[in-house]
Amino acid sequence: MEEDNGVTGDLNANIKCQSTGDQELDKAVHQWLTWDKNQCTRVQVESLVVSGQLDDLRSRLCSRMSFGTAGLRAPMGAGFNRINDLTIIQSTQGLFSYLSRYFADFSSRGVVIGFDTRGQEESGCSSQRLAKLTAAVMLSRDVTVHIFSTFVPTPYVPYAVKKLGAAAGVMITASHNPKEDNGYKVYWSNGAQIASPHDKEVLRSIEEQLEPWSASCWDEELMENSSLRTDPLTYINSCYMDELTSLCFHRDLNSSCPLKFVHSSFHGVGHVFVQQAFQTFGFPPPIPVPEQKDPDPTFSSVRCPNPEEGESVLELSLLLAEKENAQIVLATDPDADRLAVAEKSRRCGWKVFTGNELAALLGWWMFFNWKENHPDPAATERVYMLATTVSSKILQAFARIEGFHFEETLPGFKWIGNRIHELSKTGNRVIFAFEESIGFLCGSMVPEKDGVSSAAVVAEMAAYLYNKNLSLNQQLHNIYETYGYHVSKTSYVICYEPCTIQKIFARIRNFDGEGSYPKTCGGVRIVHIRDVTTGYDSSQPDLRSVLPVSRSSQMITFTLQNDVVATLRTSGTEPKIKYYTEFCAAPGKSDMSSLEEELRKITTALLDEFLEPEKNNLIRRFV
Repeated sequence: MEEDNGVTGDLNANIKCQSTGDQELDKAVHQWLTWDKNQCTRVQVESLVVSGQLDDLRSRLCSRMSFGTAGLRAPMGAGFNRINDLTIIQSTQGLFSYLSRYFADFSSRGVVIGFDTRGQEESGCSSQRLAKLTAAVMLSRDVTVHIFSTFVPTPYVPYAVKKLGAAAGVMITASHNPKEDNGYKVYWSNGAQIASPHDKEVLRSIEEQLEPWSASCWDEELMENSSLRTDPLTYINSCYMDELTSLCFHRDLNSSCPLKFVHSSFHGVGHVFVQQAFQTFGFPPPIPVPEQKDPDPTFSSVRCPNPEEGESVLELSLLLAEKENAQIVLATDPDADRLAVAEKSRRCGWKVFTGNELAALLGWWMFFNWKENHPDPAATERVYMLATTVSSKILQAFARIEGFHFEETLPGFKWIGNRIHELSKTGNRVIFAFEESIGFLCGSMVPEKDGVSSAAVVAEMAAYLYNKNLSLNQQLHNIYETYGYHVSKTSYVICYEPCTIQKIFARIRNFDGEGSYPKTCGGVRIVHIRDVTTGYDSSQPDLRSVLPVSRSSQMITFTLQNDVVATLRTSGTEPKIKYYTEFCAAPGKSDMSSLEEELRKITTALLDEFLEPEKNNLIRRFV
């Protein structure tokens, strides 16, 4: 993508612009044109003024981004609530201000900066340019900057933060979001994403100094000649691949494995790194999907760049696998922190595993190998597995029978990453963690979901099972027979109107009168309700939620009399209301068809009774 952002001359020589007729909006427009030095985004604002698109202007200029479950994330383009040169500079100034107050040695410890392959020509934005501007702000204040010289997987940034002892890390990425989006993901010195209170303090610091400090902040070439800049790519990649061997348990089988693997990187960063991870495990490189292996910020060959959408976006991968007679398809999302897996059925067609199903397999695999290498039962006392609360309860079933510890966190890997750090301080070890949206962490190399390491681990697990004449799907059913079938459904509706979302959740909280939640769902009695937004939990003696209260998002969980658990929550990164249902059957209850039918009825009722999609003009998921 073209890196010229069209900045020429003194853009502030004439900042007069016609009035919009709205004094507050005129002030915001004037402020934007005073500060912004990117010709592309200046023109966007000027054009909106001239064409009288005042609602669009208000949307862009009269509110600011806030930290969600994945940092700052928004469409690229002009505006204080969009991702662009100015908002990245402002965010980095605020980050610098907070970190310099928090760490006495911040300047020498410095920050790690990485970026993915995104870009948008019309706003003069690319992830690489935004990363360079992030570096420029830090360097203008004499802070050491470790910025990768090329695109890297998101988990490389937190890994580097820990390995280099940096104070923080920034990854410019919007992960699997649509091509229009980008983001600013911040990691703390422990390698985990920033959480409260740091996120709120950084936001406060950003708002205290919105005006760019100097021309140096706009100089993306500042890092090229700075003695404070290092490129950690070679060192970090070497360390990562060396440490990855700790997750390789059966290298002898891998080198002679007859299975063939296909990999898609979804036009993102994953191709080279997954190839290296396979070689580290003793496998030949997987067969790449040629149309998708090279970076492309338009994601030209997929309807959406999210492998979680399943078979509809894996079409090219599955066609190539058929052609090459490959048994396993692996797909990493554009920043390679998520992993989708499909397996050729022994009858016909393909089995695309859900995030919950893959977690059952990976959780089993990690504990199986832990036991092989730690035969003393006492060692299990310090073993943990973690999952977000909207994910499958299958790991809880494992823990109940096998004797290790299981904990739930709020949605978002930032909660898992910070909990891993806390547990490690007391000598405990997390051997597996996941979120249902195909985010997995095997071991605890890095406190973030990691599609690169997970791809290699899945390949080894498949090779081991194949040697036992078992498929991944067969082993999944073996797991369910032992620990109980966990049948789940995860999907979403799209809602672009925040006031509609507020109305929907207010109705649920006053369903049977003021302050009275629903008593049934699909005719089945609701036995417990947990509302993390308000802090209410009917299952607790004091009626207070054990999970931290999260007032910035909506999340209500219903436990039904028939052992179904259902959750409604808003997305932290997209205009979606997500819904999750799971039937947690006891071991021995294995009539899958009746379990699935019961779950289908509850899921339909959850949607129709509580969300009322047609009445609220919600857009159902396209499959």
